[in-house]
Amino acid sequence: MWEERYSGSDDYVFGTDPARFLLDHDQYLTSGHTALAVADGEGRNSVHMAKKGLSVTALEFAPTAIARAHALAEANGVTLDIRQTDVLRDDWPNETYDIVAGIFIQFVGPDGRRIQFQRMKETTKPGGLVMLHGYTPEQLDHGTGGPPFRENMYTDVILRAAFVGWEILECRAYEREVQEGRGHSGMSALIDFVARKPKT
Repeated sequence: MWEERYSGSDDYVFGTDPARFLLDHDQYLTSGHTALAVADGEGRNSVHMAKKGLSVTALEFAPTAIARAHALAEANGVTLDIRQTDVLRDDWPNETYDIVAGIFIQFVGPDGRRIQFQRMKETTKPGGLVMLHGYTPEQLDHGTGGPPFRENMYTDVILRAAFVGWEILECRAYEREVQEGRGHSGMSALIDFVARKPKT
């Protein structure tokens, strides 16, 4: 499905600028740290983190998206380690990254989400961060992006329950106008989540 979506157009589906979520949380993007961008699509978010001085690995399945991410990285003078990966089936490295970012990765329902979140937790270094940004169920009323499935959306309760024992630095739902390519366009119901993994 995603390869069809990306290959069906010559433009970047979600634009080339990073999600505003990353700009809003710039204080966590520490030069010299390692970062993993989960299901990163055409590279707009991983390229931004690399430009901030992080060593970035991106996981993505769609070949067209991977090719565009490489092109975007080259155009911005940065290097990415992009791995063609099925994030639900392929293995992830253990306790490797200072930051693990999942931005609009709501292409799975509750069962797939549990796998996603567990792998994100396992690949984060002790003391590292998981950063999630996505839609709340109210997004279905807007229809301006994201899947049309209520069960795929995030809530405060879902995110806090998934990261019990972690230090929750932010868990905030809000509405904002989003203009990110043709894929995300219009008033949107969003949630930001940042949590730190225990050091022991």
